[in-house]
Amino acid sequence: MKAAIMAQQFDVDGWLVSATPMGYGNVNDTYKVIFRTVFSEENIVVQRINRKVFHNPEHIMHNMHLVTHHAHQKLIEEHDNSDRIWQLPRVIPAKDGRDYAIDGSGEYWRAITRIASAHSYDTIQNTEHAREVGAVLGNFHHLMSDMPTDDLQDTLPGFHITPDYFARLDEAAAMPEGRARRESSQFARNVFRFLAERREWASVLEDAKARGELTDRVIHGDPKVSNIMIDDATAKGTAIIDLDTVKPGLVHYDIGDCLRSCCNPAGEECLDLNRVLFDLDLCEALLKGYKAHSCNYMTEAEKHYLYDAVRLITYELCLRFYADYLAGDVYFKIKHEGQNLHRARVQMQLCLSIEAREKSLRHLLETL
Repeated sequence: MKAAIMAQQFDVDGWLVSATPMGYGNVNDTYKVIFRTVFSEENIVVQRINRKVFHNPEHIMHNMHLVTHHAHQKLIEEHDNSDRIWQLPRVIPAKDGRDYAIDGSGEYWRAITRIASAHSYDTIQNTEHAREVGAVLGNFHHLMSDMPTDDLQDTLPGFHITPDYFARLDEAAAMPEGRARRESSQFARNVFRFLAERREWASVLEDAKARGELTDRVIHGDPKVSNIMIDDATAKGTAIIDLDTVKPGLVHYDIGDCLRSCCNPAGEECLDLNRVLFDLDLCEALLKGYKAHSCNYMTEAEKHYLYDAVRLITYELCLRFYADYLAGDVYFKIKHEGQNLHRARVQMQLCLSIEAREKSLRHLLETL
């Protein structure tokens, strides 16, 4: 197996025992690898980086190296005043000193330490879990709050820049197949109208950035609940993983996406749209955890746009699902015809729920 061969290119003590596929991850090929010495065992994660998604693997490894090094130093310095042992994966160097190894086919591989005695969930379990998710994201933002963005690469140009996604929608809608799909049902027409009615507002965060009200920080880029590790021994959040998307960006995209994904208990594939709603109790718990560990690093201007962030990131995902539906399902994987349209409808329903709760949600966000 190639994973076993490539695992031995990294600087790990011991002899290779096994390399077995790990069940999570939709982008990279991921393996759990075990090495043993005559007195110890080392469990690591080895991954083949998907170059169809990340065109420059060197860039994501460059970012990961800088971010984890900065975070680890800060975690050690602050450990005595912490309520837990915070963790973050470490990049394991290849034997030639690089942060990656390249196989004979030109594919890039990396090795990172495994966060042991901890696990993640695909959905929020309860308010206590929501609080720990918020705590982990808050701690990550605290760790990154004093790290300059100048040395980081933009690993996914245009990611979360909502106005840019309209180009894909317009292109797909202009094609005969796209027009036919848009007119294929009342459901499809409803989503198109929903997106059109809010189109001018969709640049709200980028406009604020252009005016100098908001600035780029180091963000995670994908702080969904399945990327938050919960300590098996203490039930407290301990780490955030999947650092491929770490890059300069507005912190609003992290907070908005985390709340969007965590505060809809019905999930993104729910068949009954009446069950889709933005749960304010989960939101309040998550924000309490976030505030307790983020050390109040945000400016007043940044706080002002938090409601827009939650609404916008939900709207953006609706836009992306719908544009892909019109284009013939070329980006998001589907298991049945119309799945991306249904996903767009779920996000539309969630966005409407967020809008209906604007006053209460703004009140909660003001507490950060």
